[in-house]
Amino acid sequence: MRDIFKKPHNHLLFDNKALFILILPMIAELILNFSVGLADSIMVASVGESAVSGVSLVDNIFALILMLFSAMSNGGAVVAGQYIGSRNPKAAQKSATELVWSNISLGVIVMLVIYLIQGFILNVVFGSITPEVYANAKTYLNIVNLSVPFMAMYNSTAAIFRATGNTKLITLDALLMGILNIIGNAIGVFVLHAGISGVAVPTLLSRAFGGILMLVLLLRPTNPLTIDRSWKHRFDWRMVKRILTIGIPSGFENSMFQIGKIILLSVISTFGTIAITSNAVAGSIVQIQIIPGNVMSMAMMTVVAQAVGAGDYPQAKYYTRKLMSFAYLGMAVWCAIMYLLLPGILYIYGLSAETTQLTRLIVCSHMLVSIFIWPGAFALPATLRAAGDVRYPMTVSVLSMFLVRIVFSYILAVKFNMGVYGTWIGMFADWTVRAAFFLLRYLKGKWMSFRVI
Repeated sequence: MRDIFKKPHNHLLFDNKALFILILPMIAELILNFSVGLADSIMVASVGESAVSGVSLVDNIFALILMLFSAMSNGGAVVAGQYIGSRNPKAAQKSATELVWSNISLGVIVMLVIYLIQGFILNVVFGSITPEVYANAKTYLNIVNLSVPFMAMYNSTAAIFRATGNTKLITLDALLMGILNIIGNAIGVFVLHAGISGVAVPTLLSRAFGGILMLVLLLRPTNPLTIDRSWKHRFDWRMVKRILTIGIPSGFENSMFQIGKIILLSVISTFGTIAITSNAVAGSIVQIQIIPGNVMSMAMMTVVAQAVGAGDYPQAKYYTRKLMSFAYLGMAVWCAIMYLLLPGILYIYGLSAETTQLTRLIVCSHMLVSIFIWPGAFALPATLRAAGDVRYPMTVSVLSMFLVRIVFSYILAVKFNMGVYGTWIGMFADWTVRAAFFLLRYLKGKWMSFRVI
């Protein structure tokens, strides 16, 4: 196992072999995660289009929550990564411990809040939905909400493993979670005929299993970076502040991004079940399209954070250019493969002809735009965040979301009668603006003046 606190013999923090070992399990992990999501949505589709709509609406709420935990986890990963780069194992372990405790505590609080405001979510946030969609959404929300603390547990522990470059265990955990989820869904939907509950309960159980397993693995003393083994914990608020310095702006940015999507969902819901279902199915499929970009974004957080912690900004720029090249090439190749597989994927869903046609239009448009724009809009800012430059991407992302995406989406969808497809074009415009501003920030080099530790 690579000694993460030992200075490498050559001048590179990560040689090609180390990058390969880091990236390959990440690819496998995301493919597993999104494949499970795709399998889930296919099984839900067998229950009916109202079930697909109900689950998709609720999943957008949980996506918002997941983004909060991911932001906190990224904050902890950046802090731990910079301590690793500066060869400070004691501080790295302290940051990891604070991250896990903070995220789990936040998870419990969020779960309780969701139960308290579920009426507002179902009746106000989701807007005008049919009684069938409402009933499915309520059942799914009440069951899956129990998994929120385990989502927090999984994200924080996985972030620590990524910070050390140990991504194999995350892939193993994702594989076991996926198997448990798919088998559970198959039993719940096709054997027990439990409908929406047959999908919700396996989701809860698989997330609980995955979170607990990751925590147990992280507690092993043989890990290069572990956490304190104690049921009693007194927060080190100075360390928590360092994590929040990265986590709060990133969390606010991600939250506003998801809130913008939820706002648009209230518009989409007025277009009927076909629009909601097409949006939901397309949303599941396009998440698979962006796997290469997501992988490179996660890799950049790990690699650049260590380079910045070591004070080696030439390496930070070198790895940014290298991983961005991988992102663009990977997106092009992967989207071409997805295009060939698309007819078979849509066939499996068993949607109506009109829903299938609209879904195909959305997915194909997303393929084309994501190849050229997505890496610049979502992978490049990983370098900024890994260096501690988090307020700039937050500001750009939030303003672009509300001034570009929501405005353009509403105008195109409602005023120009483009329906749900108009909201996706508005999203593409948002990506373009983000990519332009992030590239400008990177080239100017302002991000190299920030400090976290």
